[in-house]
Amino acid sequence: MKEIDAKELKRMFDSKEDFQLIDVREDYEIEIATLGGEHIPMADVLNHVDKVRKDKKVVVHCRSGKRSAAVIQALETQHGFTNLYNLQGGILAYADQIDHSLTKY
Repeated sequence: MKEIDAKELKRMFDSKEDFQLIDVREDYEIEIATLGGEHIPMADVLNHVDKVRKDKKVVVHCRSGKRSAAVIQALETQHGFTNLYNLQGGILAYADQIDHSLTKY
Protein backbone atom coordinates (compact mmCIF):
# COMPACT_ATOMS: atom_id res chain seq x y z
CA MET A 1 0.00 0.00 0.00
CA LYS A 2 1.25 3.43 -0.93
CA GLU A 3 1.42 6.02 1.83
CA ILE A 4 2.22 9.69 2.25
CA ASP A 5 3.09 11.52 5.43
CA ALA A 6 1.61 14.71 6.83
CA LYS A 7 4.41 16.87 5.39
CA GLU A 8 3.78 15.52 1.89
CA LEU A 9 0.03 16.21 2.22
CA LYS A 10 0.81 19.77 3.33
CA ARG A 11 3.07 20.16 0.27
CA MET A 12 0.22 18.90 -1.93
CA PHE A 13 -2.18 21.44 -0.39
CA ASP A 14 0.34 24.29 -0.70
CA SER A 15 1.19 23.52 -4.33
CA LYS A 16 -2.52 23.21 -5.19
CA GLU A 17 -1.89 19.72 -6.56
CA ASP A 18 -4.93 18.19 -8.23
CA PHE A 19 -5.91 15.30 -5.96
CA GLN A 20 -8.92 13.95 -4.11
CA LEU A 21 -8.89 13.80 -0.30
CA ILE A 22 -11.31 11.32 1.26
CA ASP A 23 -12.07 11.28 4.98
CA VAL A 24 -13.48 7.90 6.10
CA ARG A 25 -14.18 8.91 9.72
CA GLU A 26 -17.63 9.06 11.30
CA ASP A 27 -19.86 12.16 11.30
CA TYR A 28 -19.10 13.05 14.93
CA GLU A 29 -15.36 12.97 14.18
CA ILE A 30 -15.77 15.44 11.32
CA GLU A 31 -17.39 17.85 13.78
CA ILE A 32 -14.27 17.68 15.99
CA ALA A 33 -11.64 18.30 13.30
CA THR A 34 -11.39 18.18 9.51
CA LEU A 35 -8.86 18.58 6.73
CA GLY A 36 -11.62 19.55 4.31
CA GLY A 37 -11.76 16.34 2.31
CA GLU A 38 -14.77 14.59 0.90
CA HIS A 39 -16.53 12.69 3.68
CA ILE A 40 -17.41 9.07 2.92
CA PRO A 41 -17.68 7.08 6.18
CA MET A 42 -15.78 3.80 6.19
CA ALA A 43 -18.97 1.73 6.30
CA ASP A 44 -20.28 3.50 3.17
CA VAL A 45 -17.20 3.53 0.93
CA LEU A 46 -17.87 0.26 -0.87
CA ASN A 47 -21.43 1.44 -1.57
CA HIS A 48 -20.08 4.68 -3.08
CA VAL A 49 -17.11 3.47 -5.12
CA ASP A 50 -18.30 5.76 -7.91
CA LYS A 51 -17.32 8.77 -5.75
CA VAL A 52 -13.67 7.66 -5.60
CA ARG A 53 -11.69 9.06 -8.53
CA LYS A 54 -9.59 6.75 -10.68
CA ASP A 55 -8.09 9.51 -12.83
CA LYS A 56 -6.02 11.31 -10.18
CA LYS A 57 -4.17 10.71 -6.91
CA VAL A 58 -6.53 9.94 -4.03
CA VAL A 59 -5.42 10.39 -0.42
CA VAL A 60 -7.55 8.55 2.12
CA HIS A 61 -7.40 9.40 5.81
CA CYS A 62 -8.99 8.65 9.16
CA ARG A 63 -7.99 9.41 12.74
CA SER A 64 -4.80 7.33 12.96
CA GLY A 65 -4.41 5.62 9.58
CA LYS A 66 -5.84 2.17 10.36
CA ARG A 67 -9.36 2.56 8.98
CA SER A 68 -8.12 4.33 5.88
CA ALA A 69 -5.61 1.52 5.30
CA ALA A 70 -8.43 -1.03 5.50
CA VAL A 71 -10.54 1.01 3.06
CA ILE A 72 -7.64 1.25 0.61
CA GLN A 73 -6.97 -2.47 0.82
CA ALA A 74 -10.65 -3.22 0.07
CA LEU A 75 -10.76 -0.76 -2.86
CA GLU A 76 -7.54 -2.12 -4.33
CA THR A 77 -8.47 -5.80 -4.05
CA GLN A 78 -12.18 -5.57 -4.88
CA HIS A 79 -12.21 -2.71 -7.39
CA GLY A 80 -8.71 -2.56 -8.85
CA PHE A 81 -7.71 0.93 -7.67
CA THR A 82 -4.02 1.74 -8.11
CA ASN A 83 -4.02 5.47 -7.31
CA LEU A 84 -4.76 5.42 -3.56
CA TYR A 85 -2.48 6.73 -0.81
CA ASN A 86 -2.94 6.31 2.92
CA LEU A 87 -2.14 9.27 5.18
CA GLN A 88 0.34 7.82 7.68
CA GLY A 89 -0.85 8.52 11.21
CA GLY A 90 -4.10 10.07 9.96
CA ILE A 91 -5.42 13.43 11.08
CA LEU A 92 -3.60 12.99 14.42
CA ALA A 93 -0.23 13.07 12.64
CA TYR A 94 -1.34 16.10 10.63
CA ALA A 95 -2.34 17.87 13.85
CA ASP A 96 0.98 16.97 15.52
CA GLN A 97 3.26 17.85 12.62
CA ILE A 98 1.47 20.53 10.59
CA ASP A 99 -1.65 22.18 12.01
CA HIS A 100 -1.54 22.50 15.79
CA SER A 101 -4.91 24.24 15.78
CA LEU A 102 -6.70 20.97 14.93
CA THR A 103 -8.43 19.41 17.90
CA LYS A 104 -6.97 16.02 18.79
CA TYR A 105 -9.29 13.37 20.15
